[in-house]
Amino acid sequence: MPVAASTPIELIANVYANLADSTVMGREKLGRSLTLAEKVLINHLASEDQQLDRGASYVDLHPDRVAMQDATAQMAWLQFMTAGLPEVAVPTTTHCDHLIQARDDGKTDLLTASENNEEVYDFLQSVCAKYGAGFWMPGSGIIHQVVLEQYAFPGGMMIGTDSHTPNAGGLGMIAVGVGGADAVDVMTGFAWNVRWPKAIGVHLTGELSGWTAPKDIILKVAEILTVKGGTGAIVEYFGPGAESLSCTGKATICNMGAEIGATTSLFGYDEAMSRYLKSTGREDVADLANEVAEHLRADDEVIENPAAYYDEVIEIDLSTLSPHINGPHTPDLAREVGALGEEAKANGWPSTISAALIGSCTNSSYEDITRAASIAREAAANGLTAKSKLLITPGSEQVRATIERDGLLADFEALGATVLANACGPCIGQWDRTAEEGHTTGEANVIVTSYNRNFPKRNDGDPATLAFVTSPETVMALALAGTIDFDPLTHTLTNDEGDEVALSVPVGIELPPQGFDSGQNTFVAPPAQGSDIEVKVAPTSDRLQLLEPFEAWDGNDYEALPILVKAQGKFTTDHISMAGPWLKYRGHLENISGNLYLGAVNAFDGYEVGHGKNQLTGATQTFPEIAREYHEANQGWVVVGDENMGEGSSREHAAMEPRFRGGLVAIARSFARIHETNLKKQGMLPLTFADPGDYEQIGEDDRIAVRSLAQLSPGQQVQVEVTTPEGRTWSFSTNHTFSAQQVNWFRAGSALNIIKASI
Repeated sequence: MPVAASTPIELIANVYANLADSTVMGREKLGRSLTLAEKVLINHLASEDQQLDRGASYVDLHPDRVAMQDATAQMAWLQFMTAGLPEVAVPTTTHCDHLIQARDDGKTDLLTASENNEEVYDFLQSVCAKYGAGFWMPGSGIIHQVVLEQYAFPGGMMIGTDSHTPNAGGLGMIAVGVGGADAVDVMTGFAWNVRWPKAIGVHLTGELSGWTAPKDIILKVAEILTVKGGTGAIVEYFGPGAESLSCTGKATICNMGAEIGATTSLFGYDEAMSRYLKSTGREDVADLANEVAEHLRADDEVIENPAAYYDEVIEIDLSTLSPHINGPHTPDLAREVGALGEEAKANGWPSTISAALIGSCTNSSYEDITRAASIAREAAANGLTAKSKLLITPGSEQVRATIERDGLLADFEALGATVLANACGPCIGQWDRTAEEGHTTGEANVIVTSYNRNFPKRNDGDPATLAFVTSPETVMALALAGTIDFDPLTHTLTNDEGDEVALSVPVGIELPPQGFDSGQNTFVAPPAQGSDIEVKVAPTSDRLQLLEPFEAWDGNDYEALPILVKAQGKFTTDHISMAGPWLKYRGHLENISGNLYLGAVNAFDGYEVGHGKNQLTGATQTFPEIAREYHEANQGWVVVGDENMGEGSSREHAAMEPRFRGGLVAIARSFARIHETNLKKQGMLPLTFADPGDYEQIGEDDRIAVRSLAQLSPGQQVQVEVTTPEGRTWSFSTNHTFSAQQVNWFRAGSALNIIKASI
């Protein structure tokens, strides 16, 4: 099917044509009414004869489309190229949003990015043209916002190579963040294999008012579930409170579902979604959705008795919900905005806000911007100025053009705001603050953002930056105050004339009264025939490198493996393969492996972050240096992680790098879903401690043996033997989540090796 700047109506019609029958089949198969997620998933099953046991069985699914951002797309396309297919099997798009560094302003930064990343952009555009995929040029916007505007539709299913792909759940779509290898499965026409998810229901009652925003709902949910509480589950929002939210407000909530580890999040189809579809020029999609609306929400019995159908139910009364602010260093550390000042004092955090950032894929909707702009407009009228550096990040070219036309950007600029490019920028470590007056790397400073993720170094690469996440309107209020001990609900501000000013309740407009302005046309469709197009990767390039297949398992057990790193505490994908300046190497596996585990906190005393002991030499080195030397010596190794290893971004580099450098086994107290799957896809062996306390017993100089690998099978524990430097041996049990199909990935050396052998 040809790839266009929007989802073809024929594709949507085909999905809806089977929806009623698949829903009936699902009810019969499970013997009960269905949640919305179950309806959508069942309608995308590769075959009907599959077990649907929550949290246990694996299923094969056929998503409707694939979306990739420019950082992760490089490695995904390099993997796809090895398959030998003439074109992609499903509609696929690549979006240029991650490689644009924020430094000066949108126009300047975009020009700089186009020059610095010319080789990568040329590669991505040519590979899309050759294999029949759509290409969104730099400046188009952040992938998730563009998908919401152009491609998402109620009841659809997509996968994307970014953890915040679930943003599309705000439009009733099952949208799942995956690694590039998963994307390649679907792009090559193979089914996507995933564990049948558990179900968490969030029952929303009441209605938001005052300063409380949709962002506060997910901040509260993050507090309740924590960063791993949604692992292996789909979070489904329902109830009268859900129907009171705008479509883009719903998208904000689903976007940040990634911060609780959820497979995805979604809302049922309603009038708000219909309004958004029509406002973005998709009246035909709304008309089709209206015809099957009864199947685009949970069954009535589920709504009436949710405890009988969801594994967990959370109740939130929107009428009593207060504005929240979460952080630092983790998105689930929550409190009401008014409580942050005292907490900051108790913890010795600076009170002054060095920068306030509004926008991102999470919060740059028209409604978000109008609410924040109403505060900015009132502030200017009352002689107030921003006390903190103020940065605005539009989520897409369509959003940027619309808010510029309607005078909203001017409201921010009147307070001295800088408008950045339509890109991720400060949300993903692509924020260069070296020329920022008053900022010194390594000195504790506070920023407040309407973004989604706030791990150390996540925004500006500075480990000393304390990042707090809140709604756009609260960010605007805090920027005016310049300190985090300000509560816009109860406190006042003093203008230059000494007058006390109480900020009014923000006023938002759901959708632009004049419609959206699409701005510049930044979409490049593939040619009708791309077979003659040559995709060039220079052998001398330091940005791109063709891939060699990983070797298949040799049939032998693993013996006497050294421990490269035993990480303590947070061990996110940012710790494993940090972003920021390393983004430029996302298409070069060898070069990007230079960041392997650089952010890891060594569980053993006496080491700087990212450093450990080389067991071959006894020297203290960085982890990537040790990994390179082990690789060159053909020495396999083990990595040991703490809780929720691989939390955060979907980047498969966090799995490909250790595999490339000779990593064989990852043992952790628990894994984040995407990272665990990525490790499996690349041929590594992810295991979890049956007794989490065994983590504490592993010593720095121990050697690890994993035996009986020939008998690796679903549901069977794997025994691990440890030999201490003194020659003492002891064993512990581990669990794994391999299905029978995934065991074959391990034996073949990677899932991609199986695809290649099958084509």
